[in-house]
Amino acid sequence: MIYFNCDYNEGAHPQILQKLLETNSEQTIGYGEDGYCRQAADIIRVLCRCEDAAVHFVVGGTQANLTVIDAALRPYQGALCAVSGHINVHETGSVEATGHKVLGLPHQEGKITAAQVEEAMQRHLSDDSAEHTVQPKLVYISSPTEFGTIYTKSELQALCQVCRRYGLYLFLDGARMSYGLAASGCDVTLPDLAEFCDVFYLGGTKCGALFGEAIVITNPELKRDFRYMIKQKGGMLAKGRLLGIQFLELLKDGMKLYLQLARYADGLADRIRQALTEKGFALVCQNTTNQIFTILPDKAVQTLSEQFVLSLDEKVDGSHRMVRICTSWATKAEDVDRLIGEIQKL
Repeated sequence: MIYFNCDYNEGAHPQILQKLLETNSEQTIGYGEDGYCRQAADIIRVLCRCEDAAVHFVVGGTQANLTVIDAALRPYQGALCAVSGHINVHETGSVEATGHKVLGLPHQEGKITAAQVEEAMQRHLSDDSAEHTVQPKLVYISSPTEFGTIYTKSELQALCQVCRRYGLYLFLDGARMSYGLAASGCDVTLPDLAEFCDVFYLGGTKCGALFGEAIVITNPELKRDFRYMIKQKGGMLAKGRLLGIQFLELLKDGMKLYLQLARYADGLADRIRQALTEKGFALVCQNTTNQIFTILPDKAVQTLSEQFVLSLDEKVDGSHRMVRICTSWATKAEDVDRLIGEIQKL
C-alpha cells in the first residue's frame, strides 16, 4: 500500500538524521538550554526580524497548542476558532482539559474572518449576563488550515487589528507552516507573522523533522514563566538538543531545506489536483499547499483504496465522499505518477 493519508508517515530527512548521528555522542545540558537550541532560536529571531522574540522548542503540535492557550488564558476565558480548527476536532479535548472552552465559529474553507471575531465580541459584550458565559480572549487560527488553505497578509492584518481592538491574543498554529510559506500565491512572510501574531509556531514534525515545533512569542505578556508551562504540559524534552539540531538543519541558510522540502510536496500535490480536475472530480476548495480535498464517488474510493491509503472524510450524499489526499516532503514522485495513472483510469 502507498500512503497518501497524511504528511508524517515517514521519519526524517537524511540531512537531519546525519546531523543527529554526527552529534550523537556529544554531551550537552538538557531541556533546551544547550548551544544548539540557542543557535536555532537566534536563527528564528533573525528570520522573523524580531530580536526580542522568545523562542521555545516543544515536542509536538498538540503540546504547543494546549501550552500556549493555557498560558495565555485565565480560568474563565476561552479560544475562538473555526469549527474545523484542529483544537476543536482533532486534539481529544486537550484544550478543554486545561479548563478552557473552545468557541467554534463557522468557517469558509477552514478560515475565519475579522468580521466574525468582531461579531463574536460585540455579542459577548452586549450580553447583560456576559459574566455567566465564557469570555473570549484568544483567537486560534492555523495556516495552512485544516482544508489546506492559507491566510493572506491582508486577512492576517485585519484579524490582528480586531484582536488588538478587543484585547485578544492572536495565535497561529504553524504545524504545516512550511507548506504554506512555499505555496504558490502566498504573500505572507515570517516577519509578517511576527508583526501580526502574539504567538505562532513553526512546525517540524510534518515538515522533515523527526518531531518538534518551534514556538515564537512576540507579546511580552505571554513570555513570562512560559517554560514552567511547557514542563507542566509535557512538552519539554529532556534531550532538548535533539530539537535544536533539527531546526538548525531545517532553517539554516535562509530556511533553505525547510522551503525546499515544502515546495517539492506542494508541487506534487498540484499535479494530483490537476489530474482530479481533468477527470472531472470536484475540489472542495482551491488551494496550492500539500493537502488536496476532493469529492469522489464511493466506487472510485473503493478502487483507489485497493492500492492507496487515503484520508476518508464525511459522506456528502448517498454515493459520494469527501477525501483528503496528502503529499509530504518524503512522497515519491513515482508514487504520485502511479496515483495519477489510477485516477485517469476511473
